[in-house]
Amino acid sequence: MNLFGPDHPEQSRKNSQLADENIFTVSEITSHIKNILEANISSLWIKGEISNYKRHSSRHMYFTLKDEGSSLLCVFFRQFNNYLRFEPENGMEVICYGQIKVYERSGQYQLYVNQMRPLGIGELEIAFRKLKEELEEEGLFDEFHKKTIPEYPTRIGIITSPTGAAIHDMKNVLSRRFPVTILLYPARVQGDEAAREIVEGIREFNKRKNVDVIIVGRGGGSIEDLWPFNEEIVAREIFASKIPIISAVGHETDFTIADFVADLRAPTPSAAAELVVPERTALLSTLESYADRMQNILNNRVYEYSSQCRELVYRLERRHPENVLMNYSQQLDDLQMRLRDSLGYLVDIRFDLEETKIKFLQSLKNSYIDKNTKLMNDLSVQMRYAMSENYTKTHDRFIDLSAKLEELNPLKILKSGYTLTKKGERILNTIKNVDVNDSLNIHFYDGECECTVTEILEKPKHELQ
Repeated sequence: MNLFGPDHPEQSRKNSQLADENIFTVSEITSHIKNILEANISSLWIKGEISNYKRHSSRHMYFTLKDEGSSLLCVFFRQFNNYLRFEPENGMEVICYGQIKVYERSGQYQLYVNQMRPLGIGELEIAFRKLKEELEEEGLFDEFHKKTIPEYPTRIGIITSPTGAAIHDMKNVLSRRFPVTILLYPARVQGDEAAREIVEGIREFNKRKNVDVIIVGRGGGSIEDLWPFNEEIVAREIFASKIPIISAVGHETDFTIADFVADLRAPTPSAAAELVVPERTALLSTLESYADRMQNILNNRVYEYSSQCRELVYRLERRHPENVLMNYSQQLDDLQMRLRDSLGYLVDIRFDLEETKIKFLQSLKNSYIDKNTKLMNDLSVQMRYAMSENYTKTHDRFIDLSAKLEELNPLKILKSGYTLTKKGERILNTIKNVDVNDSLNIHFYDGECECTVTEILEKPKHELQ
């Protein structure tokens, strides 16, 4: 059967005559075309731009590959696209690997895709960017959620390969800088099971709560090697951790999703060990400096408070009731002596006057008595007046001094309501020297009494100022 021979007139006439014998159904011709295509076109790579992209509820993908001149229908079944690390988008340049087949129901030929790769940028890079954007929009990278790394941790949990160079580097740095207890959770750091084991390590440390900080990391490698640290389950577990986490993945130029979610990113595992603990020598030097400063401050405070105490003791001694009474007693003695001196002076004046009178009378004798009787009488009056005036002044001064002396009399102070309290032979001036059940001797102006302390009520400091 020649379905595609030349359209010769004779042949056309014969075909027309045999029309009833050579009639094909749509299914037959479609099946024939399908067999020809599939037999002559093997699996191949096709480059184009994605358009009309749809992901069905069955998770099959349907789209069109197009270029400037043509378009090609494509289908990417679930069993193949499950391993795709990025989400195709309209306008994305890709290359697809698959077989050209005919979908007999619609009579259309299409590409059945087995693999898809982006052009210009790798699929892992696309997956990295997409997950990074999603987590950033959710707020997993916000500084608000970052936990503070403890300044002086004593127990550090490390999640990494037990045979890798990273764990040895971190142990060397930690032992040199500031020896701490290291708890290693062995986990694979590359491969399909690595992400799950890293997550299990974070959960285990959070469950036990036996470390102050966690370091998650590994040495350098390709993006494929570092990919477990770009997995969403690892990122979300780091974010959910109650214990602060330091990400130390690869080299300084390597960035993973774990770096953005972690509470602190270290460029290398060794750098993580340097960041997590202080340098012992520098810390000891700082502590010594603080100790010196503290000692100087204490010495200054002690000297200052000692000076204040000496001043207070001096002021207290000056105002002590016993000293005040002694001072008043001395003043009283002084006034009494001055009073006695004044009285003795008056007596001396009187004696002098009498002696002068006698001498005067003897000198005048009888001849002068009559002549000077009047003068004598005048002098006598003046003398009596002078003596009276001097006596009055002296008496008034005596009364004034007596009044002042009475004002300074300690008994009058006691009579005003004040008392003098003693504990044994000690005069009390503060409640701090009194204890419950102490026996106290209280002096009043007219007597004294013995008391026993049953309760102590101390005034607040602000009422004493």
